[in-house]
Amino acid sequence: MNFFLETLRVLVLSIYYIFEPLFLWLLPSRRKNVAGEIVLITGAGSGIGRLMALEFAQLGATLVLWDINQEGNKETCRLAKEHGAKRVHDYICDCSNRQDVYKVAAQVKKEVGDVSILINNAGIVTGKKFIDAPDSLVEKTMEVNVMAHFWTCKAFLPAMMASNHGHVVSIASSAGLIGVNGLADYCASKFAAVGFAESIALEMLDLGKNGVKTTIVCPYFINTGMFDGCSSKWPRLLPILEADYAAKKIMDAILKEQAYLIMPRSLYFVFGIRNMLPVNLGLLLGDYLGAFHFMDHFRGRVKKD
Repeated sequence: MNFFLETLRVLVLSIYYIFEPLFLWLLPSRRKNVAGEIVLITGAGSGIGRLMALEFAQLGATLVLWDINQEGNKETCRLAKEHGAKRVHDYICDCSNRQDVYKVAAQVKKEVGDVSILINNAGIVTGKKFIDAPDSLVEKTMEVNVMAHFWTCKAFLPAMMASNHGHVVSIASSAGLIGVNGLADYCASKFAAVGFAESIALEMLDLGKNGVKTTIVCPYFINTGMFDGCSSKWPRLLPILEADYAAKKIMDAILKEQAYLIMPRSLYFVFGIRNMLPVNLGLLLGDYLGAFHFMDHFRGRVKKD
């Protein structure tokens, strides 16, 4: 294709893609049927992982629940059955350990079948300034929040590619799109998770595996206990998200095969203009939004005795 024709094609498609979200908003969106799909959720023993499991249970999916917390995972399993799940399988898996991920993945393939929807949800946060964070916690943050995504995708993506059918969901964070004071290791892990997921999406596109979908989720703080103590300076503009609301929005994005989900919606504007602003103006607005003090009173999830 010569330069003129290719340029014309790009201009026409650009106009269409600019207005496509408006068309999709006006027209009823098609949601895919996940009945019978094998859905694996990491970090399923609590929080958003548990809530997503209950949503999938009501839709007839076969659930594979991974968590390092056996008690929490068993409770999610029980609740999923109460919500209508016919097939639920729970496994103890340390997602920070590559060999454990591969071992449990092999067990899942043998006992349940090939996973068709993979939700990388497990995550941890130290909540410490970088200089105060022990090396072991920094390493653990990277292992759980991003390296686990490499190992789960290595384990389950080949079968999706072979059938040209599947969905990889990455529960990242708005802290994977912008640096946050007091979250250096967490931000680094979530930036990496976003970059990894975007690259996987491009690889699938380049290989012609258009049946393998990806969804990247970047929420603000969610009220699950993980970020207890964190506060929002302007809660009407940047509200701390309720877990039930966040889970339903994530489910909606998965069923619509939405490429990105950022919550709350005000962050679309923040991230949209961020790279167009002078650095000092960006810092001024960050200070206005309270971004330098989100973590000042961080406590995190308190472990039960």
